[in-house]
Amino acid sequence: MNSNNPTPSTTGHHPRARSQRPRTRRIFRLASRREISRVSRFLRRELIGGFIIIAAALLGFILANSPLAENFFALRETKLGTDIFGLHLNLDLGHWAADGLLAIFFFVVGLELKHEFVKGELSKLSTAIVPVAAAFGGVAIPALIYFGFNAGTSASHGWAIPTATDIAFAVAILGLVAPRIHPAIRMFLLTLAVVDDLIAITIIALFYTTSVNFTALLLSLIPIALFGFLAQKFPAFFAKKAWSAWVILLPIGFVAWALFLESGIHATIAGVLLAFTVPVKAKMPGKEHLHAIGKGRINVAESFAFRFQPLSSGFAVPVFAFFSAGVAVGGDSNFPFDPIAYGVIAGLVLGKPIGITLTTWLVTRFTNASIDPSVKWKQIIGMAALAGVGFTVSLLITELTFQGADRDTASLAVMSGSLIAVLIGSVLLFEPKRRRDGHRVFTESIDTV
Repeated sequence: MNSNNPTPSTTGHHPRARSQRPRTRRIFRLASRREISRVSRFLRRELIGGFIIIAAALLGFILANSPLAENFFALRETKLGTDIFGLHLNLDLGHWAADGLLAIFFFVVGLELKHEFVKGELSKLSTAIVPVAAAFGGVAIPALIYFGFNAGTSASHGWAIPTATDIAFAVAILGLVAPRIHPAIRMFLLTLAVVDDLIAITIIALFYTTSVNFTALLLSLIPIALFGFLAQKFPAFFAKKAWSAWVILLPIGFVAWALFLESGIHATIAGVLLAFTVPVKAKMPGKEHLHAIGKGRINVAESFAFRFQPLSSGFAVPVFAFFSAGVAVGGDSNFPFDPIAYGVIAGLVLGKPIGITLTTWLVTRFTNASIDPSVKWKQIIGMAALAGVGFTVSLLITELTFQGADRDTASLAVMSGSLIAVLIGSVLLFEPKRRRDGHRVFTESIDTV
């Protein structure tokens, strides 16, 4: 060999030489078959639940605008329950649905949040940065748009109405119009909606609590602590025995909910706090492996979500949607010629996609995150448009914000804006012959974001 010829090791062009480009870390990767299976199960249940919610809301709206409207409103205002031990539990059915049944929905959301924070997409900064940033962008822009239409008026405190995303509704529409869409986009929408719900929960707790009964609030910590102690101490028992959570933990959870209701803080927050006490990585003796996540460990949160989600998406949320969507067109409402309606519709239809898409672009433009070539920006915008379906939580915030004609106006705006968001998202996402590629990913991020 001629000693004057440079060797591959000195030039750095050897075929086996390592690339000097930074290693990438993928986000929204479906890293294991177990995670793929878990996400698929969750999406299937939300898909079915979404269609039930749509049917229930449509039925409520039809009844409220039919010859049976008087009977419908009388049913919604029917009182049920009694005051006991100083707790005011004599509520009408509409409030039982909004304050009671939705606590089940928020309990399931809390379980999903706990899983994501402990071992899911939100457990690492590199994989959490894009959906978290996008969720905050999807909250901030709609709120600013609404405030722009209503600044200086008494209606300005409804700024949070167009900030929410309905998981079940959005997933149902996505599954209907784009069943073969890139799996990581589904994961993006799911993760974004979960973070969005966390933001909505925080907004409700901070901005929609008028007064606080601190005695009731402090007393609520006792059943919450007992709930968490039992779930942490006996994870295998509660995971194996399907009846145990219903018979033992549910009554304890009900007491915590009732005390939260008495405290003045919206009672649905109790569902989230109870969910946060449920272990994700609990030690499990023996060889039982129900929802196991590793040797000697069990995911009790996933086990509970599996049991309670059908109750949430199949009953609790549909009943709430049935009563909340029961709004009569006309009457004292100024819909659609009202700044409240303008702000809500524009916030959902324009604010959500602009906030999510713009934030995603900024993160990928000014950090080391990147979009996978197999995913088009048109799909990202379509997914962001679907996030404008704010149905369940938006209607809840509407009930907490307004009364009378203003509430009817805002409710009709939520339903109209959500419908327009569905139409826009469907047009952008509908690709009947799209090739399914489950091995490519939506976006990647470098180790240093």
